Amino acid sequence: MTRLRRALPILLLPACLAAPAAQAKTPAFRDHAGLRVQRVTRIDARQLNLSVVSVALAHRLDIRILLPSGYASHPRRRYPVLYLFHGTSGRASDWITQGDAERTTARSPFVVVMPDEGFDGDGGGYFTDWYNGGRGGPPRWETYNIRELVPFVDANLRTRAARGGRAIAGLSQGGFGSLSLAARHPDMFQSVSAFSGAAEIDGDAAAVAIMTPVIEGTAAGLDHASDPDAMFGPRATNELNWQAHDPHTLAGNLRGMDVRLWTGNGMRGPFDPALGNPAGGGIETGVHLLTQLFHARLKALGIPSRYEDYGPGTHTWPYWARDLRELAGPLAQRFARAPKRPARVGYKTTDARWTQWGFTVALRRPAPAFSTLARAGRAGFTLTGTGKATVLTPRFYRPWARERVRTADARGRRVRVLRAGRAGRLRVALDLGPGAARVSVARAR
Repeated sequence: MTRLRRALPILLLPACLAAPAAQAKTPAFRDHAGLRVQRVTRIDARQLNLSVVSVALAHRLDIRILLPSGYASHPRRRYPVLYLFHGTSGRASDWITQGDAERTTARSPFVVVMPDEGFDGDGGGYFTDWYNGGRGGPPRWETYNIRELVPFVDANLRTRAARGGRAIAGLSQGGFGSLSLAARHPDMFQSVSAFSGAAEIDGDAAAVAIMTPVIEGTAAGLDHASDPDAMFGPRATNELNWQAHDPHTLAGNLRGMDVRLWTGNGMRGPFDPALGNPAGGGIETGVHLLTQLFHARLKALGIPSRYEDYGPGTHTWPYWARDLRELAGPLAQRFARAPKRPARVGYKTTDARWTQWGFTVALRRPAPAFSTLARAGRAGFTLTGTGKATVLTPRFYRPWARERVRTADARGRRVRVLRAGRAGRLRVALDLGPGAARVSVARAR
C-alpha cells in the first residue's frame, strides 16, 4: 500500500537530540552472512544507524537499531529482538521520525531492528525474491531479511538467537511482509503483528482484485521496473508463486504463533484533520477489508489472534504509533515467557527443498506444487504432495540408534528398521505418488 505522505507532528524525546552519552560504547559490527558494513553511526544513547551493502540485493541500505536501555552496562545479558518494518516508499528511519518508536520502547527489554525494505525510499520489494521474468533476483528481499539480516544481527548483538527471542511486525506493505515472512519461516519467529497490513494477496477474490494492481503499480510506478510483474510473475502463469507468499494461503503455518492485527475502517478518526483525509481513508478502507478477510481465515482454521478493529481511522502514522504502543507491553511479556517448541508441528510450502522445525525435506516431483508436513514430531509425521521425497528428521533419536519405522505411501505399507545418523536424525525415503505418505517411528527392539 502506498504510504500517505503528509506533514505530521513528530514527537521526540530531548535525549534524541542530545549528544551520545559518554559512557555508551558503540557495539562493534563486522561483516556477516552477506552484509558488508560500510559505516556505523551512533545517533544517541540507544539509537544506531548502519549503512550496509547486501549481496542478496546488490545494493546499499540502512538499518536503524534501538538498543535497550542498559545494554552496555549488562555485558552478559542477551536480549530478544523485534524486527519492525516500514511501509511503501518508506525508510529505515520512519519508525523513529514518525512512529515515536524510541520513546515507546524506552523501557522495553528488547532490541528493535528497523531495516530499509526498499531502495532509497522507492516503492519497496514486497519482501520476496523477485521473479524477474523467470531469471530470479537480485533483488532478493526474502533472502536479505531471513538469510542475511537476522544472522547479521545475531552475530553482532547480544541477542537470544532462537525463535522464542524473535518477533516481527510492520505497517501496510510491511504488515504484509511480517505475515508472509512469519508464515514462510514459522520456526524463526514466535510473534507477528500487522498494523493496517496488506494481509492477503491471494486466497480471496477481493484480495486478488485489490492487491494485483497495487503490487504491479508499485513495481512499475515506484520501483521503475521494466516489467510490472517483476515481483511475483504474471498471475496467469505464476499464480502458484503468489500463493506461495500469501498469508491467507499459508495461514496454517502460523498455528502456535502470537498473531496480532490492527486496522481502522478508513473513516475520519481522532488523529485526522477536521476536513478528513480522503487519500489515507481510501487506502485504509482497502486494508480494512484485507485484514477482515485474513482474520476470518484464521478463525476458520481455529488459530487464535488478537484482532483490533478500532473503527474510525485512516492510513496515517499516528494510528501506527498507537498500535506500536499497544504492542510493546504485551510483546515484552510474551518474550519473558517464550514458548517451547511445539511437540507437533506443520508446514506448507511450494519449495522443492526446505528446512523447518528441524525437518529437512527434498522432493523430486513432476511439476511445482504445494507439499504439506503435518503432525510432525518424534513419533512420526504425514507428508502430502507429489513425487518422491526424502525426509531428514530433527535430532530426536540417539546417535546410531535403531528405530522401527512404519510407512504408508504409494508403495504400500511397510515396516523398516532404520539407523539414526551421528547427529541422531533419521533419513526416510518416501514415494508420495499423487497423495500422502504417513510415517510412524518407534524404538526397535
